[in-house]
Amino acid sequence: MISREITKIMLSESHEITHFNRGSRKTEFSKDVRTICGDRRDYEGFYELLKNERFDVVIDMLAFTEEDARSTVETFQGRTGQIMVCSTIGAYKRPYKSVPVLEDEEDFWDDPVFPYGYGKGAVERYLRKQMEAGVPVTVMRPSLTYGWGAQNVGIFRQNYGIIERIKNKKPLIMFGDGAQSFTFSFVKDVAKGFAGAAGNPKTFCNSYHVVGDGYHIWDDLYLTFGKVIGVEPIIYHMPSELLNKAAPNLCGHILYEKAYNGIFDTRKIKTDVPQFKPGVGLLEGISEVAEYFEKEAKWVDGKKEALEDALCGLYEEIYGKISVLYAL
Repeated sequence: MISREITKIMLSESHEITHFNRGSRKTEFSKDVRTICGDRRDYEGFYELLKNERFDVVIDMLAFTEEDARSTVETFQGRTGQIMVCSTIGAYKRPYKSVPVLEDEEDFWDDPVFPYGYGKGAVERYLRKQMEAGVPVTVMRPSLTYGWGAQNVGIFRQNYGIIERIKNKKPLIMFGDGAQSFTFSFVKDVAKGFAGAAGNPKTFCNSYHVVGDGYHIWDDLYLTFGKVIGVEPIIYHMPSELLNKAAPNLCGHILYEKAYNGIFDTRKIKTDVPQFKPGVGLLEGISEVAEYFEKEAKWVDGKKEALEDALCGLYEEIYGKISVLYAL
């Protein structure tokens, strides 16, 4: 999702773009970019395919472990002017140490209980050592990013299931009281940050929040979907701990990441990357997501739908019909 928007911007500026991917499907850029096909996690094969290549900038969107990041640095060090790596605010250890969160004040996850954050934390620790050694690395940290092509929307990553539930007057589960603050990011804004940082010496050996301006509470996510489709959503609130016990593979990100207020300082990137001027609001961003779902991803994950139905049934058993009417 982010890569596509970065590519659009870079092509509009007449840069020469090479994609490295598995080549499993054609993209809208097939005629405009060079493509090298391979497996990102076959580290030896990755090196062999790219050891004779030289690029002004390398952008790694798929560094989820220290081994991934090490592979990228060892493959391109000395043969590129800059290595940009997409990290995430999910790499930060909770609770935060600064409010708003500052890029250089936080520790990274060091507990495997949250595998995604733990992996990204390991990436960041490794890259920090590389930056200290003078390797021209730039780390970009988006928050949860939405837009055309989004496949991670909703508490259970229900995606189009959110729209279906609202249309059918079925409740949606929200963690906690839904009032935790969060800074959403929209892909067009995030891509401007990446494109503006590419080849920019000010960003070498630096880390940046590349997130939207302002913040919302989590209930706003579902309420905005309701505004877009013209139907008011029904929202049931359940404890993060309970949701994690019900589906740890789906809800770890809630308990260990989203349950904490997330307000991220963006002064650093706005100073070094003037092109980064986030302007996509929540309503515009969710409208784009809803359009994408209706046009290209109009399907519901049956297992996630059944899970949400079961949790809504549990909610009604616990709180009774009075609370259900209140939720309406």
